[in-house]
Amino acid sequence: MSRIGKQPIPILDTVTVTVENSDVHVKGPKGELTVSIHPKISVRMENDPKQIFVEVGNPDDRKERALWGLMRQLIANAVLGVTTFFERSLEFVGVGYKVSTTGSEVHMEVGFSHPVDFVLPKGVEAKVEKNILTLFGADKQAVGEAAAQIRRIRPPEPYKGKGIKYTDEVIRRKAGKAATKS
Repeated sequence: MSRIGKQPIPILDTVTVTVENSDVHVKGPKGELTVSIHPKISVRMENDPKQIFVEVGNPDDRKERALWGLMRQLIANAVLGVTTFFERSLEFVGVGYKVSTTGSEVHMEVGFSHPVDFVLPKGVEAKVEKNILTLFGADKQAVGEAAAQIRRIRPPEPYKGKGIKYTDEVIRRKAGKAATKS
C-alpha cells in the first residue's frame, strides 16, 4: 500500500476542485491549475468534509502503487499552490554579479562579457532584494524548473563559491594550490 496515496487531500473553502474524465481542475485565490491523471488512477471527491481521495485499480502492482502516490502528491501540490505560492530563492555571489527584473524578464550580469536575459515561464513571477532573486508561483514544478534553469547559467564553483546558488544550498569548498605546498 502507498502510504502517501491513501491519505485524503483536504480542500479549503476558498478552493474549488472539479474532476473531469482524466483531469483535475483546481481553482483558488492565487490561480488555476490542471493536473492530468494517469488512466490507471481514479479520483473521487467527498463533500461532507471537503476531501479528495485518490484510488488505484491494482494496489499489488509496484508501478501502479508508485503512480498512486505521485498523482496524490501532484493534486495536493496544486491545491496548496492555489492558496499559497511556492517560492524558490537564488543568491548571486561574485564581484559585479547583479540581477534585476522587468515584467516577466530577469536581467543578470554574472561575469560574462554580455548581460544574460531570462524570460520567466507563464505563472512564475520574480522579485529581487539586493543579490537574492526569489521566484514564486502556484505551480511547484514550474517554479522549480525556472530556478534550475537560472542556476544552470552560472553554477557555483568550488574554489571561491562564485556563481548562482540556491539560498539554502551549501557549497563544498576546495583548497587551492597554496594548500598543497605546506
